[in-house]
Amino acid sequence: MRYFGTYQLLRLAGKSERSMAWLVAPREGRDLLLVLPRTQPAGLLALERWTETVQRASRLQHPNLAVAVDIGVQDGWPYVAYELADSAPLSERLGSQGLPPSECASVLVQLLCGLAFAHQSGVAHQDPQGFVALVDDHGRVRLAGLEVASAFDAEAPTLATQRAAAQRDVLAAGLLLHQALSGQAALDEADTGRVIERLPPLGRDFVRLPWSTANLIPEPLRAIVNRATDRQERQRYRTARTLSRALEGWIEAESGGGGALALLSDRLRAAGVLPAQPGAAGRLNRLGAMERQRTNEIAEVALQDLALAFELLRAVNTAHVRGVQVSGSGPVLTLRRAIAMLGIDGVRRAATALRPWPGPLADDAATDLLQLIARVKRAGRVAAALRPAGYDAEVVMLIAMLQNLGRLVLHYHFPEEAQQVRRLMQPAPGAERDDPGMNEQAASFAVLGIDVESLGHAVARHWGLDDTVLHMIRRVPLETPVRHADGDNELLRQVASAGNEVVDLLDAGAPLPLPVLQRVAQRYGRALGLSAKSLQEAIDESQRPAGRAAAPRGDASRNTAGAAS
Repeated sequence: MRYFGTYQLLRLAGKSERSMAWLVAPREGRDLLLVLPRTQPAGLLALERWTETVQRASRLQHPNLAVAVDIGVQDGWPYVAYELADSAPLSERLGSQGLPPSECASVLVQLLCGLAFAHQSGVAHQDPQGFVALVDDHGRVRLAGLEVASAFDAEAPTLATQRAAAQRDVLAAGLLLHQALSGQAALDEADTGRVIERLPPLGRDFVRLPWSTANLIPEPLRAIVNRATDRQERQRYRTARTLSRALEGWIEAESGGGGALALLSDRLRAAGVLPAQPGAAGRLNRLGAMERQRTNEIAEVALQDLALAFELLRAVNTAHVRGVQVSGSGPVLTLRRAIAMLGIDGVRRAATALRPWPGPLADDAATDLLQLIARVKRAGRVAAALRPAGYDAEVVMLIAMLQNLGRLVLHYHFPEEAQQVRRLMQPAPGAERDDPGMNEQAASFAVLGIDVESLGHAVARHWGLDDTVLHMIRRVPLETPVRHADGDNELLRQVASAGNEVVDLLDAGAPLPLPVLQRVAQRYGRALGLSAKSLQEAIDESQRPAGRAAAPRGDASRNTAGAAS
């Protein structure tokens, strides 16, 4: 038998370049985990600094932080002892197949919650490893070893050094997530610290999840893990909280307990889907004076405020209204019909119920949302100008705008996450070809754990829109060829998607060069009969003053209405 002071050494739980952990048995009581630095402090002053740092860290109390039961020194080696109870190190629970994705995400969320609490308290772990993450039989996680691996001769930490240590902790947690999912240590190296030394900016290696794993890894979770260890520092998670939120979003969406709507339900009740746009009071006064006006004139006023337009659609598509007033007639997709059903008093009530601009948003986030709303409206106008003759301009416009519902909800309810998504989509400065940035879906997976479109669909389904409309408001994926539409609904979807793609390209830089328009025309040309010229005309038409009807392409005498009214 080997002893370390009064502790009997049972076996080595794990070691890295910075720390090591032993399972030990005290003379009385249950087994403990002993965590030590790999090097001894050089002198009494260094030992005092280490002791002060670790004692300060041990005073933190959080459900996901292990409680230190003994801090001491034996034969010049400082140590911290933690109760094991029915827990075992994560490294011992991982087999060659790794953990199932849901279990793995739950474990890492708890570990990250403990890390985030420590970081907010000015404490870093310094060496997150699988052997200091204690997991019990119920899946509860406690992180041991806070500051045990801290440098002995370090001066008082500055904000910069604290931030750097916290970011290193988050990167190490991402490597643990990689290993727990795949069952393989990144770069075949179990020591997260050594792997970090081999990643940019310190090294040239990169880490990505293998495609062949024992457990099928869903694409959103794969995006989260790969972002956590991305070769570009700027793309990685900067805090434990942001990585935790992404994993929590994925867990929520996968749990079957409401999916994406579960992320939004409380926010929707508190702040609505969107706030009334600036100038709401003036629009409300105009609506009050339009008692005898035609519904299309009232609709033009309502369309000026995207929040009001969406609120009217929600109001007439609820199960109650549809069951009582429009039973069997399908969803309502024009404001004219919504206004006819609700009456001018109903429109005024809807406008009054909206949250005043800018809701809970700060100034910068409100500016971003206002710019997005302007782009969404323009996409609606471009799509309306692209519609074939005989199709209702307002239906096309609203479908195009609803195809952006997820983006709008993201910017209003998750402004910080929206900034992250936008940053991840940006190419690396000076390296656009080598690192063009993520597409929107991958970026939203990496930030929220779900894609932006799913947020919009969750809201639209909550409104009562049926599967036909939910399909129409899903954009044609950029990687999917556009084929000839097999009906009015698919044609409306394609026209709305084309309008949105044009405006997305406009947002990237205007004016659009002819080759870019030609690529869009080639993509939609066979299905919709579009050309670069017709796209340019639609762009020009979208700049018309508000209130003028967009002229359709082709013979205006054609009398074909869309399937939805």
